[in-house]
Amino acid sequence: MDWKRIYKERVVSAEEAVSRIKSHDAIVPSHAAGEPKYLINKLTERAAELEGVEIWQGLNVGNAPYAQEEFVGRFINMSFFLGKNNRKAIQSGRGEFIPIHFYAQPRAIREGRIRCDVALIQCTPPNGAGYVNMSLSCDQTRVAVENAGLSIAQVNSRLPWVCGDTSLHVSEIDCFVEYDEDPYEIAPIDGDDPLAERIGVHIANLIEDGDCLQMGQGKIPNAILKLLSGKKDLGIHTEVFSDNLIPLIESGVVNGARKSINRHKIIATFVQGSKQLYRYIDKNDMICMKPVEYTNDVAVIAQNDHMVAINSALEVDLMGQVVADSIGPKTFSGVGGQLDFLRGAEQSKGGKPIIALPSTAKNGAVSRIVACLAPGTPVTTTRQDVHFVVTEYGAANLFGLPVRERGKQLVNIAAPQFREQLERDFFEYYKKIDA
Repeated sequence: MDWKRIYKERVVSAEEAVSRIKSHDAIVPSHAAGEPKYLINKLTERAAELEGVEIWQGLNVGNAPYAQEEFVGRFINMSFFLGKNNRKAIQSGRGEFIPIHFYAQPRAIREGRIRCDVALIQCTPPNGAGYVNMSLSCDQTRVAVENAGLSIAQVNSRLPWVCGDTSLHVSEIDCFVEYDEDPYEIAPIDGDDPLAERIGVHIANLIEDGDCLQMGQGKIPNAILKLLSGKKDLGIHTEVFSDNLIPLIESGVVNGARKSINRHKIIATFVQGSKQLYRYIDKNDMICMKPVEYTNDVAVIAQNDHMVAINSALEVDLMGQVVADSIGPKTFSGVGGQLDFLRGAEQSKGGKPIIALPSTAKNGAVSRIVACLAPGTPVTTTRQDVHFVVTEYGAANLFGLPVRERGKQLVNIAAPQFREQLERDFFEYYKKIDA
């Protein structure tokens, strides 16, 4: 097979490539920072010729031009995880939210539950053997390409070549558009936040030498990582790899020496961060990208002994129910892999599932720990899946506790100004149950 001939024959202009997309097609783009900006912009230039084109998207970190109000009826944003640029479209009914575990999305594509007429991906130029690299978005890119009727790849030489299960042969892709541009970046998030640091102290105290960690991006994860410089032989098995881990890798704190599986490797399914991060991961064989069906498989996660999964929440009630993707009935973000990792850590030998959140919102005016969830609020993580809950006031371990004792433990880590009212509200709630 002459891959160079195949590749040359399939290189087309962006205009020609997107002209193959038809009204009412369903598009699955590469995820997060891997989204092909140039192709998306060229697609939106065709908006007047199209109607009812669905864009099935995971975490949105890009500009999301298709979600703008001017494109109502032309593009429909079908989102698994809302970002700042498509949140308004979904919340206002100009798009749809799909509650689904991250690990289950590839299966949904294979079974047609997530429509995938067109895979719109971004990749590196081919190597000497005729393989392109999926780079920043491994997660479900291969599944989208394999199941789409049409696969279009933006070939971008500014992408890093990321090690792991990240290669596609040029014969697997229908057409290539060569266009170089900087991928989407996420600026490093400052961890110098007194509140985040107080939460971070309590979580860092739960992390021991040799633990395997999963955490995302944000002020609290950054604050935790800053406090781990005295730890030894930490491992990483996570969804997203970002800038905040680099100092711990370079200092030798994160080396994966005690990992039960994938020893000395950092396992992730997508990457987002700064240019420095993208340079760092280029051909770095310590970083091993895997499909999300692997990284987020509960059984795989549980094979990591002493797995510590740290996830955030918007609200927790006194039974331990966690709300992480909605504010009341209104969707704010998405389900993602929170429950995947909490359950994996629960089943891990010596594992610790952790939910972390500030005790209040709106500058201390609202308690994030509540007696009961408001009617219509979706639960992200059920009470039986919750072990540790951590705020700036401490860590409560709910594992194995009866409901009333859970309530007491959670009141103890609520903001002091709300504790008395929480106790009264919880007492009234139980009076109704016992009546």
